[in-house]
Amino acid sequence: MSKAMTKYQLDHFKSKVKRQFNPLIEDQELLVKQFKTEATNKAVSKLAKKMGADKIIDQFRKAEKMLDEARASALTFFSKKKPADQELNYNFRDQGSRYADKITLSDCEDQLRDWASNLAEKEIERRPEGAKLKQLRDLKTKALDTVMEAGTPESLAISLNAVSEKIGLAWNQELTALPKID
Repeated sequence: MSKAMTKYQLDHFKSKVKRQFNPLIEDQELLVKQFKTEATNKAVSKLAKKMGADKIIDQFRKAEKMLDEARASALTFFSKKKPADQELNYNFRDQGSRYADKITLSDCEDQLRDWASNLAEKEIERRPEGAKLKQLRDLKTKALDTVMEAGTPESLAISLNAVSEKIGLAWNQELTALPKID
């Protein structure tokens, strides 16, 4: 009769699965992130043109530039013309304030970037790097499922070895001896 595994054994197996898979998944995520950034940058301008937002953003950019120039001129003008015995209004002293109810060019560009990022993510999934990342995540999930569904430690080790072989590792790795130092 086979004995059931203890919680500690299950925790050990889950921890070992994570030790094996997490470094591979993290490496692949870094690689995919690079491609996603490039794809997002390309998708922003394409999406803006496709939607017709490029005209609005260009108009917004010009308007904000004119507004910035007008603000700078106003600040210079009122700073020079203020009476010596009086202070400037609060808005002229605090140039960092921003009102939440006003849409800015940056808001529009951020929204486009979010949408383009989602499109880029879908595109990355079709690339070999994205497919490999998905496969690694699926194998990790399969390994964790195997841990939770196993009956005995012996059968679990055999099942996990089969899953680990798919990522080029062995579940039970032999350790090599340290070289002797004379």
